[in-house]
Amino acid sequence: MSSAPLPANSNNLDAFWMPFTANRAFKANPRMLVKAEGMHYTNQEGRQILDATAGLWCVNAGHGRQKIVEAVQKQVKELDYAPSFQWGHPKAFELAARLVAMTPGDLNHVFYTNSGSEAVDTALKIALAYHRARGEGTRTRLIGRERGYHGVGFGGISVGGMVANRKWFGTALPGVDHLPHTHSLKDMAFSKDQPSWGAHLAEDLERLVALHDASNIAAVIVEPVAGSTGGLVPPVGYLKRLREICDKHGILLIFDEVITGFGRLGSAFASEKFDVIPDMMTIAKGVTNATVPMGGVIARKGIYDTFMNAPENTIELFHGYTYSAHPLAAAAGLATLDVYKEEGLFQRAAELTPYLQEAVHSLKGTPSVIDIRNIGMIGAVEMESRPGKPGTRAYDVFLKAYEAGIMFRTTGETVTISPPLIVEKGQIDQMIDTLGKCIKAAA
Repeated sequence: MSSAPLPANSNNLDAFWMPFTANRAFKANPRMLVKAEGMHYTNQEGRQILDATAGLWCVNAGHGRQKIVEAVQKQVKELDYAPSFQWGHPKAFELAARLVAMTPGDLNHVFYTNSGSEAVDTALKIALAYHRARGEGTRTRLIGRERGYHGVGFGGISVGGMVANRKWFGTALPGVDHLPHTHSLKDMAFSKDQPSWGAHLAEDLERLVALHDASNIAAVIVEPVAGSTGGLVPPVGYLKRLREICDKHGILLIFDEVITGFGRLGSAFASEKFDVIPDMMTIAKGVTNATVPMGGVIARKGIYDTFMNAPENTIELFHGYTYSAHPLAAAAGLATLDVYKEEGLFQRAAELTPYLQEAVHSLKGTPSVIDIRNIGMIGAVEMESRPGKPGTRAYDVFLKAYEAGIMFRTTGETVTISPPLIVEKGQIDQMIDTLGKCIKAAA
């Protein structure tokens, strides 16, 4: 792999300990990105790289959007920072009002964070504090799901279920259980959109209730579509059944919509697509088109109102972040929502979904491909592992695709496709054609 000389101000690659990266392999052959516009990155050698992953599931409106850039530039001149502890600034309230106008039901209150990881930990803390405020402080147990990803805070890795994210860090939070994951190659391989098999897996929540008693369970948290583990699509009826069981036992249901929010499934949020209203929803990534970091928890009215029963002039929830509702992030968020609306990008995603579905499923029969999954503007191609070398086939595909000018994302032996919502059909064709060739080359 060729590598151009690095500029003098970035020639010490050893100083940066990179996240979720094979550091030694990367620094031996770095893939440096220096510019982005529309659907493409430009690398340090001047080659354009077609972005098939919306950065990291987050650049939903494409790169370098002028309206967002100008909003941030204007904001940094006008108000660079304002604390949210006992103070406020107008754009934070304006953005919150616009966000809750997009959410279903009575998801009416936004608590700002700076990332999806922080949003998850915040939602878990709100769940615990909510039950305590109601006089049910015994409800402390949290339930996640196998193969779930909920960020990298101790709360997130505790309720998460991806082994590599958990095994290095001890016991994490106590009192956590996990539902089974929803994927079965035997029963749902090559399903298009939601698989028909698997709704019964939600019934395992009843088993956990019987084991611990509902009086000890605070919340269940799931991704509507499990993204980071390889695009696992929920079976038909599965999420509705989780909602029914939670309602039955007074358990809060949290949807982690960090990936599925802001048009990825052809609707504002997955809760709208699946017609299931959670008690809380975590957001991040697409809320600002990734221009400035921001996350949040959107909670139902009843949860917020419970906290507002505290005595006047007292802090109702002892939680927050220095950069909650940062002015630059709020300005980026407002401009991003404008772009989504003005260009009809959520509807565009819905209209492009069938095309992406047929394109990605055209790879069925390619050597080593054992499953293909899709929903909305998400596609996932899973390959058979090489004997004794798990993950190496997908990594080779990733590298070959980069050389061919495409950015894909891999997890395990799965290659995922989640392009910006401005993608053209010809670019989808280019992604799928390149992926097919790279899979064959890595066989």
